[in-house]
Amino acid sequence: MSMMDKLKSLLKGHEEQAEKAVDKTGDAVDERTQGKYGSQVDATEEQLKNQFRNQSPPPQ
Repeated sequence: MSMMDKLKSLLKGHEEQAEKAVDKTGDAVDERTQGKYGSQVDATEEQLKNQFRNQSPPPQ
């Protein structure tokens, strides 16, 4: 089981909270880097959110 599969199983049912955490983390990174990597951070945030939204049940 990959790391992402483990995260998905832990976050199942808490997708909205996970998305808020991703946003908050992205904002913190933007602040620390003074927006230098803003587009990369935003793209990464969207990829993570899509991963949470498109969950399939982990294999058992």
